[in-house]
Amino acid sequence: MRYNIAVDFKAKLKDVPENPGVYLMSNEDGEIIYVGKAKNLRARLRQYFYSSGNKTAKVMAMLEHVADFRYIICPSEVDALVTENNLIKKYTPRYNILLKDDKAYPFLRIDTKEDFPTIRLVRKLKNDGAHYFGPYMQSVNIKDIFDLIHTAFSVRDCNRDMSKPSRPCLNYHLGRCLAPCSGKLDKQRYAEEIKKVIAFLRGNDREVERVLTERMKKFADEENFEVALNYKHKLKVLDNLVRKQVSALPAEFNLDIFSYETNGILGAVNMLVVRGGKLVGGENSVFNTADEDATSYIFQYYTRNAPVCDEVVTDCVESAAALEEALCKLAHRTVRVIEPKQGVRRQLLDLSHSNAYDALQKHGTTEERKRVRTSGAVEQLGELLNLPVLPNRIEAYDISHISGTDKVASMAVFEGGEPRKAHYRKFRIKTVEGNNDFACMKETLKRRLARLDEGTDESFATPPDLILIDGGKGQLAYALEALHECGKDDLAILSLAKREEEVFLGTSPKTPIVLPKDCVALQMLQRVRDEAHRFAITYHRTLRSKHMSESKLREIKGVGKARAAALLAAFGSVENVRHASVEQIASLDGFSEKTAHAVLDALNADTTAKRDAEEKGADADGRE
Repeated sequence: MRYNIAVDFKAKLKDVPENPGVYLMSNEDGEIIYVGKAKNLRARLRQYFYSSGNKTAKVMAMLEHVADFRYIICPSEVDALVTENNLIKKYTPRYNILLKDDKAYPFLRIDTKEDFPTIRLVRKLKNDGAHYFGPYMQSVNIKDIFDLIHTAFSVRDCNRDMSKPSRPCLNYHLGRCLAPCSGKLDKQRYAEEIKKVIAFLRGNDREVERVLTERMKKFADEENFEVALNYKHKLKVLDNLVRKQVSALPAEFNLDIFSYETNGILGAVNMLVVRGGKLVGGENSVFNTADEDATSYIFQYYTRNAPVCDEVVTDCVESAAALEEALCKLAHRTVRVIEPKQGVRRQLLDLSHSNAYDALQKHGTTEERKRVRTSGAVEQLGELLNLPVLPNRIEAYDISHISGTDKVASMAVFEGGEPRKAHYRKFRIKTVEGNNDFACMKETLKRRLARLDEGTDESFATPPDLILIDGGKGQLAYALEALHECGKDDLAILSLAKREEEVFLGTSPKTPIVLPKDCVALQMLQRVRDEAHRFAITYHRTLRSKHMSESKLREIKGVGKARAAALLAAFGSVENVRHASVEQIASLDGFSEKTAHAVLDALNADTTAKRDAEEKGADADGRE
């Protein structure tokens, strides 16, 4: 279905109920592009279609493609969460977080209802009363865990039918199995060994360490060093697990930690797994999404990997209570969802956020990451500010001076989100008296715009797609006057205020726009603004240093403004003049040998006096 009539969203919102439910947004072709849930449907949808500074960049971009929406009323938030998950699976909307790979992590299963349980590797959890341990992610090798269990504990790893006695296998003779298959083993004795395995999987490493250490020493004493080294390796594997102990957490604690970070284009979810008080795994998932929290991701994850943790620690869900109730139903037991403010859980959550942010920064190839920060940021800026032209060429201006002296301005140029330093230009303020940054900005822009049609300078001849002013409403007002007086009112212009990083557009100079802090568009504007600031300060310092040098030379008898300028032009600095020869100075226009001697005598006398003063000060310090 294609929408040919524009929907009046604000009028349609009046009929939306305040019940919990799910909403579906579609584009002009009728394709579902986003599914969301809400405790209050009307309130949530109003956040989308009424102006607000709280929307992420990706949400604002998504709204450009929304042609219509519909909703489904649900009995509760929990039902809305379940319905949202089902609809995401059905429609796979492009702006939702999607677990596209259908990933299921490995778990270890022990069914203590069996007479002689074995440890099995499974990927699906069932509500069958068995013990499940995991999930085991990339940072933990499941084969190492298996190997430690069957080395330290004499439990079977075969699939034999225990109801029919049979001859024990090699593992029995190697001391790795109690041979329940023989029909001679007491069930209670085997159950005690299984309890030790369960204790180990819950975090008790001491028994395994004791067994491995004893066997390593035994084989070393027997000079069977190859086997002893094998046990030493297993102790190192165990030590790697033990080192992951989280301080201040009881050994029986099982936590799943989730965090969410976004740069406005991509979103990243990090999951850390704590089992038996140890950090045993972690994984990052990066998505192209408009979701503003990770509730849907967490619920999707647990519908495929039933929760075995006691707590879900997160600060990226809208309703912890609804998620907790849904997870309790999935797990058939109590699973708490908490947002910690301090303590070890908060530290773990901060660690998770660091991992998610790092995943965003390093996602994709170097070229892809660069594209996000440059051309991607340019496109995002155009979308967020609804600019008439893609701001490929951005010119940024800043003023620098000290108390109104040596006033200069800079023009930094970015094209495609990258600096084009060959097009940077600098200005010395000519007409403004005193300390007046606003008037300095106006003069700078008028002089720059006056050269648009000259054609002699490539940078000045290239019109900007966007002008960026460092400052707030005051600077922008004077800049707009400059554009108007030059007949360039059609140029896009904005100012970026440092304190709150508010954007003021030339089309609405009194209304601040707050871009999402995490969006790459704002980060690019900050880079452009900071580069203009750096360039202006550098030029101001160079000019000030030159004036101070000229002033020092003009103190010499017989050296005026012209001769001082000639000396600096020839030698670059006062220090270089001091080390020049009489012949080199006398060869300059307007200089004689007599004048050259006068210059060098004055400069060297100044150096000698300074050195004597320093030595005198050092003597005084010594006497004290």
